[in-house]
This record gives sequence, structure tokens and C-alpha cells, in this order.
Amino acid sequence: MLAVVQRVSEARVVVDGDTVGEIGPGLLALVCAERGDTPAEADKLLTKLLKLRIFADDAGKMNRSLQDVGGGLLVVSQFTLAADTSGGNRPSFTNAADPRTGEALYEHFVARARASHAGVQTGRFGADMKVRLINDGPVTIPLRIAPPA
Repeated sequence: MLAVVQRVSEARVVVDGDTVGEIGPGLLALVCAERGDTPAEADKLLTKLLKLRIFADDAGKMNRSLQDVGGGLLVVSQFTLAADTSGGNRPSFTNAADPRTGEALYEHFVARARASHAGVQTGRFGADMKVRLINDGPVTIPLRIAPPA
């Protein structure tokens, strides 16, 4: 599974003019399931994300995790993270999980996130979403958990 994690001062997702998810300080996680991914990869990605030390400690060093600071988590599905641009100028998305599998893994990820952390909000899988954020830092971290070979 793939994620792009951004430390934010605030973030929200709007679908058809309605805000469907919104957080204050915390993390925006754009999440993508790839072909071959299972719930095990989703669980590993979530564990990594929740423990990622990208918030400042008292000395100003990035040494605290989302769980340490109690920040919000906004999870947004984004299959385009699996884009392959090696064959030309038009991205191929064949590495992305099929929509049914992708949605199941996204829902699994969200359910586990909600069981592990307070303040989890989401976008809407498959919707045309408008994501608004204020990146804090900026801090943007790509994460990848590959299935075993």
C-alpha cells in the first residue's frame, strides 16, 4: 500500500459542496491500495503512519508521533498514487488495486485507524473530492508497504 502523509495545520474534504471530513492540526493521509495488497499491508501502513515521528518535541525536533500529540487524521483514498509514467506522458494505473479491492482495503484501513486513534475523519471513496489543506512545515512523507515477494 502507498500513502503520502502531510503534516497539516488543518485539512478538509469537500464532496458536492459539502464538507465530509475535517481536522485541525494532525495528518492528511492520501492512501492507495495496489494489486496484491492485503489487510496485512494496510495494518502495517497504519502502524507506520501512527508512529511516524514528524511532530516537534519541546526542543523543536521532529520526535513526536500523531499518537503522541493527539492530532487529527484525515484519510483520503487516492488511486492515482499508483500511477506509472514510465511508458509515456499518460499515466497508467494498472498497478492500483481494482476498485472493489481498493475500497475494501481503504475501509479496513479506516476501521483500524478509528479503533487505534481518536479524531479520524475521511473523504468518500470513489467520489470527486476537493481536498483543502494547510501543510505545516511543509512536511510531506511518502510511505510504501509492499506485499511479501
